[in-house]
Amino acid sequence: MGLPQAKIDATEARLSGVILPEGSAWATKAREAALQRVRRMGLPSARDEYWRFTRPDDLLRPDAPQAALFENSGKPVFTDIDRIRIVFRDGVFDPDASDDLAEAGLEIARLAEITQLDMHWASGLYGELEAAAHDPVPRAFAALNTAVATDGVAIRATGKAKRPVSLIYLHEKTDSDAVLHFLVRVEAGAEVTVLENGPAAARFNKVMEVDVADGGAFHHVRAQGRDHERRAVTGSFARLGAGSVFKSFTLTVNGVLTRNECVIELTGDDAVAHVAGACLGDGADFHHDDTVFVTHDAVNCESRQVFKKVLRNGATGVFQGKILVKSGAQKTDGYQISQSLLLDGDSQFLAKPELEIYADDVACSHGSTSGAIDETALFYLRARGVPERQATDLLVLAFLAEALEEIDDDSIAEELTDRLKAWFDRRA
Repeated sequence: MGLPQAKIDATEARLSGVILPEGSAWATKAREAALQRVRRMGLPSARDEYWRFTRPDDLLRPDAPQAALFENSGKPVFTDIDRIRIVFRDGVFDPDASDDLAEAGLEIARLAEITQLDMHWASGLYGELEAAAHDPVPRAFAALNTAVATDGVAIRATGKAKRPVSLIYLHEKTDSDAVLHFLVRVEAGAEVTVLENGPAAARFNKVMEVDVADGGAFHHVRAQGRDHERRAVTGSFARLGAGSVFKSFTLTVNGVLTRNECVIELTGDDAVAHVAGACLGDGADFHHDDTVFVTHDAVNCESRQVFKKVLRNGATGVFQGKILVKSGAQKTDGYQISQSLLLDGDSQFLAKPELEIYADDVACSHGSTSGAIDETALFYLRARGVPERQATDLLVLAFLAEALEEIDDDSIAEELTDRLKAWFDRRA
């Protein structure tokens, strides 16, 4: 069945002027295949099932919408952590602001450089997980990223990394349109942590493909913010081997439109995948969408999806999450929870939780709730002399606690909690 003409027209309008980057044979092949995927599936519209809660208009425009720069003198997140800094300014790698990419236990190389090489380990990963993620839901912006991205880094962990890799995104042009693609391969028994922070650009399209081999561990913590007018669509695609671990947490504040997609496939027995997020939205222009798809295709695997959103002054939050348990994936433990705390009557939370199970020896659950501050708990705190605003903040932190507990590193969790407190004071 062919695409509707309106979708074809919108797709071609977005692709007008797109020229695939030059590169080696493997890179060119991957980019051409990705562009074909975009044309075959078409870019999304509000009529698409998984975009009916989120209008993609600003992401479809050929040119990025203007986004005023956010002036804030506060200290950036993760500054006090000993880390390998990799800096991008409006989507372009900045070698002068970045650390030396040579680090024991890690191989790090720029995408712009490796795509010119005839041979590189990334040639077997670039676009592979993204391409596999379109069944059954098309993810055309991710395919577009694979087709046109010229910058990013490839990270290969062969042992336990001594320091986390910190991806830092700086936004300095009001009309910047950044496209970054990251590749992470965690070899058997290896471990690495990747941190992300910064607004990146007026419009940001980012893809991260993560391949975790048997017994490997990948930890990911992301802080999205802090400028008010950014628009972003991100895709994380992960494949897990036997006994491997994937844990990802995202904190989002501010912004006009944020759509975070995460697709995880557990292919080896005893694998563990946790993906979590805390979102704080303020204002009618704020729209935040988490869309997650976890596939269990092995025995005795565990997955957790924990998403909490706090919304006020007309903000909108969206969660679409699915757990698919394939035939033979016995002893699956799948947990999914999405909840929102609405601090006024104008904000809204739209949720679509799903389970699809083809095995009989499983323990899977999902739930989604939306509500206001617990008046009984608020009264309890007020009766003991706690001012109303402080009492409300304490209850909000308690509401977000389950998501923050998904962060393994206590120091990082504490720092992000401090950022939340700043948001309460309207300083972030």
